[in-house]
Amino acid sequence: MTDDLSLRPGGPADANAVLRLLDDATAWLVARGRTGQWGSEPASTDPRRTAQADAWANGGGLWLAQLGQRPVGALVVGSATDYVPPATEPELYVNLLVTDRAHAGHGIGGRLLAHAADLARERGVDLLRVDCYAGSDGALVRWYERQGFTRTEPFTVKRPGRAPWPGQVLARRLG
Repeated sequence: MTDDLSLRPGGPADANAVLRLLDDATAWLVARGRTGQWGSEPASTDPRRTAQADAWANGGGLWLAQLGQRPVGALVVGSATDYVPPATEPELYVNLLVTDRAHAGHGIGGRLLAHAADLARERGVDLLRVDCYAGSDGALVRWYERQGFTRTEPFTVKRPGRAPWPGQVLARRLG
């Protein structure tokens, strides 16, 4: 884990930082032939994704991991998205987790997930859930399992004019 990593709440001025992290992660995936998760185009050129980054930055659930003044990870927590099966109890949902691939292997994603667990506990919630891309070789699902999550419901997002997006909901009990 990176010792000089700090976490701070995000705000309206951080939408571009989120887009940069998404763009860099997308480029990293594309370079590895893994376009199923987020496609091949930068998020910053997609009006839907820029609106989503603005909503996250203004929604009160954005947290940034920083090395010095540079954001190297983003976490968004809140309510579950409409395309996943609803929880049967109160939960905190991880809507976004993205890290700077230049710092891969330094525990930034794990640190952000630990912060999400702390936020859930502060709110008196014992369930933390997340969804992720379940296609390709399943590496992302396995990464969340190594972070203490358990697979629950698989799902598919139908996308007109594009291939369906296979997803997996994972849950972590905090009690």
